[in-house]
Amino acid sequence: MSDIPDFVSQGDGPVLLFLHGIGGNRQSFDLQLPAFADRWRAVSWDMPGYGGSAPLAEMTFENLAHAVARLLDHLEAPSAAIVGHSMGGMVAQEFMVHYPGRATALVLSATSPSFGKPGGEWQEWFLGQRLAPLDQGLSPADFAGELVPNMMAENPPQQAVTAAMASMSALPAATYRAALHCLVRFNQRDKLGGIGCPTLALAGEFDEAAPAAMMEKMASRIPGCRYHCLAGMGHLANLEDPVNCNLAIRGFLDRVA
Repeated sequence: MSDIPDFVSQGDGPVLLFLHGIGGNRQSFDLQLPAFADRWRAVSWDMPGYGGSAPLAEMTFENLAHAVARLLDHLEAPSAAIVGHSMGGMVAQEFMVHYPGRATALVLSATSPSFGKPGGEWQEWFLGQRLAPLDQGLSPADFAGELVPNMMAENPPQQAVTAAMASMSALPAATYRAALHCLVRFNQRDKLGGIGCPTLALAGEFDEAAPAAMMEKMASRIPGCRYHCLAGMGHLANLEDPVNCNLAIRGFLDRVA
C-alpha cells in the first residue's frame, strides 16, 4: 500500500484539510465537505491505519504529522487550512511543531494540548479501561454502542449516532490499540505559544472529553486565538449540529483566510 494516506475531496481551490478523531474516518466530515467546496478543495483523510490508509510502522504523533505533510505534498499544496477534531486536533498541533509554515489557518475542535494531567497515573487508568475489551478479544464494533452515546449531548440526532457508530465499528482493533497507546503520550502544552497562524478553538458546551473551560484556557495560550463554544453540543458537534459547526468554522475562515 502507498504511504500516501487515503482521502476524499470536494471542490477546487486552496486545500482545507479535515483530520478526524480516534473513532472516526474520512467519512466523519461528510456533512462538512460540501459546505466548503464552493471556495476550497475540502479534503478529509483516513488517518494511517484507518480505512484505506496503510498503517504506520509505529503510530506516534510525530509520524502522523509527517503523514499529513506527505498528503499535502501529494495534493500539491505547499500550505493548507487545517481543521483537527479531537485526536485529529492533536495531530494538527504536532504538525504545527514540525511544519509551522504550512498552515494558513487552524481550527482546533474538541481537543486538548495534552492528554490528561502530568504524572501518568490517569493515563494508565484510561489505557487500562480502553484496552480491556480488546484484551478480551472484542473489536470496536462490539463496544461502539457503549462508547458513542457518551460522546454526545443528550438526545442527539439519529443521523449523528448512526454516523459515529459506523466509523467506530469500521475501526480495526489493532489500529484502535495503536491509537490509544499514541494518544496517552500526547503533550504539546508548552508549544501553544509558538502557533503562529490564525487559530480558532471550537468547543462543545457539554463535551466531557474536551471540556469547554479547558478549551477556553487553551485558547488563551495561543497568540490571537479565537474561542467559540457551540451551545448544547457534546464531543461530536460536527455530526450533532453540522449547520452551526460549519457556520462557526466558515465565519472564522472567511475572516482570516
